[in-house]
Amino acid sequence: MKGSRGCPKSRLLPPDPSPGVSRPAGSPKAALSPAGIAEILMNRPSACNALGNVLVNQLLEALAQLREDQQVRVLLFRSGVKGVFCAASSAVMGLIETTRGLLPGAGGTQRLPRCIGVALAKELIFTGRRLNGAQAQALGLVNHTVSQNEDGNAAYHRARELAQEILPQAPIAVRLGKVAIDRGMEVDIASGMAIEGICYAQNIPTQDRLEGMAAFREKRPPRFVGK
Repeated sequence: MKGSRGCPKSRLLPPDPSPGVSRPAGSPKAALSPAGIAEILMNRPSACNALGNVLVNQLLEALAQLREDQQVRVLLFRSGVKGVFCAASSAVMGLIETTRGLLPGAGGTQRLPRCIGVALAKELIFTGRRLNGAQAQALGLVNHTVSQNEDGNAAYHRARELAQEILPQAPIAVRLGKVAIDRGMEVDIASGMAIEGICYAQNIPTQDRLEGMAAFREKRPPRFVGK
């Protein structure tokens, strides 16, 4: 079954079908509970999962639906196309637009300097250099590299392991930490500290904070409920 522009159609559960982006097949409850980990499967082999308007809009729709699901604590993006988007240390990446008479768009000239600094970003963009997984990790472009396995899903399994590390932590504190980092990186340090203070204050009255303090005093694992 084909979607628009020849995209394979797959399902997003719940609630409505959506082409190109999906959660794992089966019961939505089984997919999220008790794990609390949701997945978005990117599956456009004809376009090698290129982030064009169609796929980006599908991703935004999927994220809007997942944002309302209180069971979701960790979200993974997974590629249904081997060697594309989610890959192992054998993958090659780069902003190669200058080798094609272009310059990086979609934020490439803005995000890369913020990740690795202006000098290195200029070097990579001006040369159009491609990096392997180990080189990308050394520059801080990726967090982890793994050797590929026979099934071609080594990176996915490493991501699942990382998700399992995040899962037991206080979900409100994790979410507010993410907000503080993301928004703080867009402003000066003083404004960033103010954003952190606002997020910190929002977390103070939560049940999870009280549970965390009680668990520390009682020398037991905390039981966070996301409230």
